[in-house]
Amino acid sequence: MISAVFIYSQKGEVLISRLYRHDVKRSVADVFRVHVIASPAEIRSPVTTLGSTSFFHIRYDNLWVCAVTKNNSNAALVFEFLYRLLGLGVSYFGRFDEEAVKNNFVLIYELLDEVLDFGYPQNIEVDTLKLYVTTESIRSKSNVVVDLQKPPQSITMQATGATTWRRNDIFYKKNEAFVDVIESVNLILSAKGTVLRADVQGQIVMRSFLSGMPECKFGLNDKLVLDRESSSNKSSAAAAAAARIDADDMAAGSVRRLGARAGGMGGVGDGESVEIADCQFHQCVRLGRFDTDRTISFIPPDGEFELMRYRTTDNVNLPFKVLPVVRELGKTRVEYEVLVKSNFSGKLSASNMAVRIPTPPNATKCRIKVAGTGKAKYIPEENAIVWKISRFQGLQEASLTAVVDLTHMSKPVPWVRPPINLDFQVLMFTASGLLVRFLKVFEKANYQSVKWVRYMTKAGSYEIRI
Repeated sequence: MISAVFIYSQKGEVLISRLYRHDVKRSVADVFRVHVIASPAEIRSPVTTLGSTSFFHIRYDNLWVCAVTKNNSNAALVFEFLYRLLGLGVSYFGRFDEEAVKNNFVLIYELLDEVLDFGYPQNIEVDTLKLYVTTESIRSKSNVVVDLQKPPQSITMQATGATTWRRNDIFYKKNEAFVDVIESVNLILSAKGTVLRADVQGQIVMRSFLSGMPECKFGLNDKLVLDRESSSNKSSAAAAAAARIDADDMAAGSVRRLGARAGGMGGVGDGESVEIADCQFHQCVRLGRFDTDRTISFIPPDGEFELMRYRTTDNVNLPFKVLPVVRELGKTRVEYEVLVKSNFSGKLSASNMAVRIPTPPNATKCRIKVAGTGKAKYIPEENAIVWKISRFQGLQEASLTAVVDLTHMSKPVPWVRPPINLDFQVLMFTASGLLVRFLKVFEKANYQSVKWVRYMTKAGSYEIRI
């Protein structure tokens, strides 16, 4: 496995050096600095093999973090460890840069001794490590009440138990859970208006401030779950006429409540099911239950964590429609007409919106006129017109017209017409139609908890060819 871990500054100075095996010497740090950090050639691969030694490295802020191995190690495992190590540093120091490493090098060496044993990764859970790896410079910003004089057996249970990501003695005066559904829309639209690519990559981030060891059950408008519930209701209805009437009344009421909630948020869910694909879960989720009945059941870590990632490709609700018209008038002028329409509810609005319209590299002068909202400016160094709109209301449209003057080029190069790019954020709107149906919290203390849900859709790679 991992023979050594090195942390370098941006200039190649060795800040942290920790050897775990005898098959490498400390001088191997100079080999990486000379062949990778100080190399005049561009290093594109994160894995560099020199002889029988492999260097796995990542760049973070102004640091180089490198793991060295002599064996044919699992590259995915090594990189997962390196990224977990970065997250550990951020959790302890607030940020992980050269200054933080120099100020806390003693603590970093202590952490490296705990997370690796003879080159094999051990427990890298932040909450567990903070029980017995402490320093006076670390001050918790959480309002959680923790007994600092923990008995050794509690630490052992935390390190070796089934829920290493959570302590069992957490207490909050007010028990709350915050759920953020964040989606990135990716779109490639051809010049003729044909959708070449449309998909949504989403993540569900949860912030848990719950006491004890709560069991959480999370429900989405997943197509497989709703279809299964629908077939189950039909089977139950066929058993008895009276039961069918009662079941139908209850189901109708449930749909009305969900529909009213979705309509109130102007674009979330719309009461329809969503086919979710490529799900990735946090380790706290019980995968056996999800495989059996698509139930997301888990004991949440304390604080913020990413519960799951997902992707959808069917029935993507595009928040914006862009209609560009670009005319090249000879070799001296280009005319633009760009119309932007919002497709979400009028109760919602997009913020921090920017439309980047490319211009030829030999453009010299640009006359721009905006009808609607926002301000546009020609930026010569980017060869683009940037149209910024601080707030774009739903079911509205705005247009931009521009005339760009071109200069003569000694060696004419045809303009490749790069695509128009959009950047935006829309709160309480999901492009996939995903809806959080419920979040239930069960704990032996039987306390009342408050749950909050927020939806946000932002632009991923949103491109319109011209």
